[in-house]
Amino acid sequence: MANDASTVFDLVILGGGSGGYAAALRGAQLGLDVALIEKGKVGGTCLHNGCIPTKALLHAGEIADQAREAGQFGVRATFEGIDIEAVHKYKDEVISGLYKGLQGLIASRKVTYIEGEGRLSSPTSVDVGGQRVQGRHVLLATGSVPKSLPGLEIDGNRIISSDHALTLDRVPQSAIVLGGGVIGVEFASAWKSFGTDVTVIEGLKHLVPVEDESSSKLLERAFRKRGIKFNLGTFFQKAEYTQDGIRVTLADGKTFDAEVLLVAVGRGPVSAGLGYEEQGVAMDRGYVLVDEYMQTNVPTISAVGDLVPTLQLAHVGFAEGILVAERLAGLKPVPIDYDGVPRVTYCHPEVASVGITEAKAKEIYGADKVVALKYNLAGNGKSKILKTAGEIKLVQVKDGAVVGVHMVGDRMGEQVGEAQLIYNWEALPAEVAQLIHAHPTQSEALGEAHLALAGKPLHSHD
Repeated sequence: MANDASTVFDLVILGGGSGGYAAALRGAQLGLDVALIEKGKVGGTCLHNGCIPTKALLHAGEIADQAREAGQFGVRATFEGIDIEAVHKYKDEVISGLYKGLQGLIASRKVTYIEGEGRLSSPTSVDVGGQRVQGRHVLLATGSVPKSLPGLEIDGNRIISSDHALTLDRVPQSAIVLGGGVIGVEFASAWKSFGTDVTVIEGLKHLVPVEDESSSKLLERAFRKRGIKFNLGTFFQKAEYTQDGIRVTLADGKTFDAEVLLVAVGRGPVSAGLGYEEQGVAMDRGYVLVDEYMQTNVPTISAVGDLVPTLQLAHVGFAEGILVAERLAGLKPVPIDYDGVPRVTYCHPEVASVGITEAKAKEIYGADKVVALKYNLAGNGKSKILKTAGEIKLVQVKDGAVVGVHMVGDRMGEQVGEAQLIYNWEALPAEVAQLIHAHPTQSEALGEAHLALAGKPLHSHD
């Protein structure tokens, strides 16, 4: 079909990651004739090199910690170490199962799948494997790759990216993690659980610096308790090989030595050499610029996912891909409110949030118009049973809706679903307080926090 020069698809998608395949599945469901082009494996970074494998490693680390700590629950168990080959086998089985399921979905929706490296050749076509695939509309979804810093060369051995860390054939004795954002703290957490001596280097004032400051401080306290070291507020200067590993020097002259250095300073868009600029697509620092409906300045071209300067999250890619497919099918999708997107960092303890920070709320509404309430998980029965510490912080516009929910503690990522409903439906504290939460559950902590904010606290002090 794709080899037939007379075939013109309704939608040609370049890139089969979260944003690309979501657009393909939704587009086909709505009756569009879709071609999906991918040079690697459908599923992209999230499935093969990101969300799924990192969470598998983190879960293996959680099991290791539970074995070490079983005695405090009255369970006799011994921790004998990490079998990294078996960990990778488990991780790869998870990926493989999801990958097969995704391939089946794409086939069942009758999406034309083309394997190969594509390049935008006109506002309505992509060249791949010596053929030109024509479409009435083209969606760019080529994703991102790990970034580095000037003068810091990733060698895949002593200086590694997150891609290398996911397939490392050993548990390093010691590791420096350069970057205290989501990727950095997740790997720091998993490695610590595996027994690695970890130090995180973050140039800004806090770990997970885009989160509410109170969440960052709680995570820092938890990391100290776990023995994860970190250095904040001073930027990286250089890295050099030592006899046994790597030495990192900061701008203030302080040095750190370890077996490996994980460079976790974020991800950059994959756009160079793909023909975007030649076709007149507006760009900024490698990102493709789009409007609120994900349309570029070229009417026949849209872009989604890590390629555009929105939140680099798989579920954002899904939503953006669906939005494009629905727009092209003649529906009237609502633009995405990125503040209303749930965000989870899956370290131990987890950090989850939706909405805006207290600082941002004060900036928007004025300091005298913002109310913040903290509910300590010490008052939550299920959290006590799990022996997890943390808190839920609510940010409210005075006498109005809750505009931010910020949570720290084990399994808080599982509570963010209700939190996003609270934010996106502009719920008042009194409205949430009326809802009855099951006891004992961790979701009950969200209910208790809103009870307190509504002026009728139950298991918390006034």
